[in-house]
Amino acid sequence: MRIYTCTPVAFGGGPDFFERDSGLLCRGLQQLGIASKAVMPGDRHREDEDDLIRTDYANLESESWWKSQQLDALVLYAWGSPRYLKVAKAIHEAGIFLILNQDNGGFVSPLAGPIGWLRDQWNLAGSAMVFLKQVLKGLTYGLLITDPLRAQHLRYGDVIACVSPAAAKCYSKLCYYYGSSNLVKKIVVIPHAVAERFQFAGPGKRKQVACVGRWDDRIQKRPGILMEVVEALLDRDADVSIVIAGVAIAEMHAWHQRLPLGQSERVTIKGKMSRDELVDIFQQSQVFYSPSAYESFGIAAAESLCCGCSVVATKSVSMSAFEWFVSENSGCLACADRVPEHVAAIQSELQAWDCGERDANFIAQRWSPRLLSSHVAEKVVATINAHK
Repeated sequence: MRIYTCTPVAFGGGPDFFERDSGLLCRGLQQLGIASKAVMPGDRHREDEDDLIRTDYANLESESWWKSQQLDALVLYAWGSPRYLKVAKAIHEAGIFLILNQDNGGFVSPLAGPIGWLRDQWNLAGSAMVFLKQVLKGLTYGLLITDPLRAQHLRYGDVIACVSPAAAKCYSKLCYYYGSSNLVKKIVVIPHAVAERFQFAGPGKRKQVACVGRWDDRIQKRPGILMEVVEALLDRDADVSIVIAGVAIAEMHAWHQRLPLGQSERVTIKGKMSRDELVDIFQQSQVFYSPSAYESFGIAAAESLCCGCSVVATKSVSMSAFEWFVSENSGCLACADRVPEHVAAIQSELQAWDCGERDANFIAQRWSPRLLSSHVAEKVVATINAHK
């Protein structure tokens, strides 16, 4: 069996690429003994792995090129975007079983639910002016141009793979408008894969909260919220420690230096870390906290679950995967997107650990079979077999 993955964007193809998304799924399929490679456009990079195929973008839109690959199936990471409609069409017309990965929370159109879509647009915008522009575009160009083209893109797929149950629910509404029940029947939940190294390591959890993000992305990751929440948590709990991983902005270092003696030493700003270093942090921590305004999935949270952490974030249509992440006695969501409620949610979660209401081994056992790359690859193969 030959199952490839493809993204039509010229990302780097080194080891980092194969640690997540289409690259990691490729590796998961290889673990099952399936012939698999990842496909991307562009010139070959020095760091590209051997199991990455680089090709001219025009080939991605070529039926004959795809036929020459002699594939049984392909997973396309193209977001259902009209920009990559010709890519999906070429793969379909080449007779290859096509799984369309939808890396989003589901509210890609007002047709998925107008109230949820408006809330999502607000969370994505970062300002009132950007919000108004996005809403006007979505209600005009989006409904008249983007939606019909996205619908055509999705029709070329044999399976429409959503990364969470909440996203699948949104796509069910959307696809009903796009193509009635026949298109809805194509929808399945296939989450993003987590690297196999993220596993439970036994006893050793401490009263520690792990936070991971690209903190220079102020609108999405919200480092300002993070600092306020951490400072309030340190004031209320003299025993908790915080580890912050990911590229830190200058304000975070300055804030850390201003913390009172007795608090600053309980906060560690690690900066950018290797995957192995992140494993160690998750294996030692009880709680993973995300202050993000939005996440299409939340791979760091998924990685932490496989290491036996519970998860805290805000309850939001723009964090739809997190509703799933906390559903197995494995976390809680803040009831409002404000600092006091975020702090209360983390305190509640830490208390649940203190009272024996959280069990790291249980959490890892529940989530690893859903999220680790070999199991996601198995889900892909099972989905192909079920729909052929």
